Amino acid sequence: MKIVFLTAGTGSYYCGACMRDNALARELLRSGHEVTIAPMYLPMILDETSLAGSENVPVFFGGINVYLQQKIPLFRKTPAAFDRLLNSTGLLKWAARHSHMTSARDLGEMTLAMLEVDSGPLRKELDKLLEWLIHIEKPDVICLSNAMLAGFATELRHRLQVPVVMFFQGEDSFLDNLAEPYRSKAWRALGARVRTADLLLAPTRFYADFMRGRLGLAANAIEVVSNGIQLEGYGAPPSSPATPTIGFLARICRDKGIEIAVDAFIALTRDLGDRSARLRIGGAVTAGDEPLIRELKQRLASAGLTDRTEWCPNLTREEKINFLRSLTLFSVPTTYPEAFGLYVIEALACGVPVVQPDTAAFPELVAATGGGLCVPPRDSQALARAWRDLLSDPKRCAKLGREGRLSVEKHFSAQTMADQFCRATARFTHPKV
Repeated sequence: MKIVFLTAGTGSYYCGACMRDNALARELLRSGHEVTIAPMYLPMILDETSLAGSENVPVFFGGINVYLQQKIPLFRKTPAAFDRLLNSTGLLKWAARHSHMTSARDLGEMTLAMLEVDSGPLRKELDKLLEWLIHIEKPDVICLSNAMLAGFATELRHRLQVPVVMFFQGEDSFLDNLAEPYRSKAWRALGARVRTADLLLAPTRFYADFMRGRLGLAANAIEVVSNGIQLEGYGAPPSSPATPTIGFLARICRDKGIEIAVDAFIALTRDLGDRSARLRIGGAVTAGDEPLIRELKQRLASAGLTDRTEWCPNLTREEKINFLRSLTLFSVPTTYPEAFGLYVIEALACGVPVVQPDTAAFPELVAATGGGLCVPPRDSQALARAWRDLLSDPKRCAKLGREGRLSVEKHFSAQTMADQFCRATARFTHPKV
């Protein structure tokens, strides 16, 4: 079976959806399928080996082209050679580093243009993608990495006569942060467009039901295929860290709850009397995140905790695994309806128990793995107390870590994800021999 993933890249930081697609594609390739990943908007930034041959695939709907065509009609008629120049990897990565400068209005207009791409100002970009798919790739199945690409579904099905599979992965947070009237218009457009896909998938039952309700879809309209990771290199260290260490590993931004984690660490040391624990903070950092990080460093300094805190931005895969293996506990107290939380699975794969908010996908993941516990959301004091209780009970910590590691091997590996994907798509696909 020939499968093409259309995956939105970030250009400057690691993205869970990109890593999910890459892990799934590599596993499907190992299973005998022919797989291609086509980056959309910006190059994909991965912390592991990319799918073989992906370096030869062009970027479609390049971020600079899309912006210029949306703002200036002249660029909707520029020649292909000029467009390819604007889609150069170096230029797109530069643009990604400055993406925080895009205005709210620009973001809303471009979101609507993408959801209505077959009839809007970006039709030229859609035609280039269709030509590549029809004449070069000739897929049996097309996978849209997230539902913000739903505007492609109708034309893809009509022109290629192949099934379109659409993944949900955190679209609600992006849409809800748009300014009006774009927020309401985008939600309506998404609700209409997702119905044109052949199969809708979400990484957890929580998010399937959540998006089904937001979009007014029928019961069981969205199936669940859990995210998974390549387990090579992951594993628990031979012994626990000499110094109790709490870790945070996600994009270092407000939505991921970094402020709550910092405040919980201050409460652990100031209010609960902990004199030894350390806090390690790792993850992606963009230019737009720097002001918050400076503020949090000052907050920690005022509490006398600078020497007990370590910042580890933009880690490689090897560095990430070593980071996780150095931890006693792990928490990312996200403040929005997280669709999955790949970082939870990565921590558990290293035998590190997790303490997560009792909301969004986290209760589902904790119940499925047995690798941690949940606390009230947005409550730094409750998080600090949970850390204290687990740090004072090493046997319980070790038991949670062991159970979590075994559950990830069984239920959240890339192979399991690929098996679930193949079962979900079996009704309308027939692998080529």
